[in-house]
Amino acid sequence: MLIDWNPRHLYRKLFPGDEQGMERFLAEVTTPAWNSKLDAGRPFAEGIAELQTAHPDKAGLIAAYLDRWPEMIGGVNTDTGQIIRDLKARGLRTYALSDWSAETFGMARTLVAELALFDDIQISGEARTTKPDPKIFKLALERFRLRPSEAFFVDDVQANVDGAQAAGMTGFLFTDAAALRRTLEAIGVL
Repeated sequence: MLIDWNPRHLYRKLFPGDEQGMERFLAEVTTPAWNSKLDAGRPFAEGIAELQTAHPDKAGLIAAYLDRWPEMIGGVNTDTGQIIRDLKARGLRTYALSDWSAETFGMARTLVAELALFDDIQISGEARTTKPDPKIFKLALERFRLRPSEAFFVDDVQANVDGAQAAGMTGFLFTDAAALRRTLEAIGVL
């Protein structure tokens, strides 16, 4: 979508030449389910301590998940950033609803200037729930002062698009910026 966040950007450095070891670590230790709890507001200190107790031989690798977190950002999709700029130039409001830990979002803001393009951002770590929980869509709509019918929701996960649609929004599954641009042009937004 906009930001290329992936723990592999960091862990390839920590597992040089051992792609299988890195993938095993990410699948068995710092799992997507574990990260999702962080995105839902679980404190990093608590999550890291739990994993270090369960995997003491990997304590340093686990600590790096927060200590070297900025290295997980691989860059920005400039084409998506341009779409946001073009929407803003048309006088449209843009908002972000993101599964992101409240503890690391401040770092993201300093690393990714494009986050300032949004009129407002709802972070799952602040809401204490993640997409596609209906609660987060309700909270975002209230925060952004939008009726569901006014919202065009874009996400790269089908379950999240389905959740937005269940909340009454128009949902779009992001595959690439060119497809998003074509769709926005087709509906007369761009």
